[in-house]
Amino acid sequence: MDVISFLSLLTLLSNIFLTLLLISFLLKKYFNKSGLWDRSISFLNGQLILLSLIVAFTATAGSLYFSEISGFAPCKLCWFQRIFMYPLVIVFFVAYRISDKNVWRYSLPLSAIGAFIAAYHYYLQRAANPLVPCSTVGFSVSCSERFVMQYGFITIPWMALSAFVLITVFMFLLKNSQK
Repeated sequence: MDVISFLSLLTLLSNIFLTLLLISFLLKKYFNKSGLWDRSISFLNGQLILLSLIVAFTATAGSLYFSEISGFAPCKLCWFQRIFMYPLVIVFFVAYRISDKNVWRYSLPLSAIGAFIAAYHYYLQRAANPLVPCSTVGFSVSCSERFVMQYGFITIPWMALSAFVLITVFMFLLKNSQK
């Protein structure tokens, strides 16, 4: 399995996990009768910072693989997404080492803004807008160019969006665990 297929599979699995988490949250009054929701969230709460670190590290390594090894030139929106993802690796590493449960306070804005940019970038790719500003400014490739298309919907911006949303959800769970 090549790296692109592996990252696409991880993205698909994270999307399935997020979907199941959303469904179980919406149906938690039914799941809570058996205590499954509380046990699942309790298990996750102890691992949220580590899981966020793994997601941020994987997204960072993946973006570096795409640009430095595969030779895919990042567009302007890719650079903005990197600006919000790369620091999260350091933030979560330090938070994990010192057991900082307040990491959500300074990581949540980074992941939420990064998710917004990635969602906009994905929209531009899927809408095939010929007037995407990236193609006319500077030496950047067009933001609508797709280097990767797996499973009919997974592109590089979708991978980034999935990572940002996963981190955002983990940080909201961490925040709510402190109440």
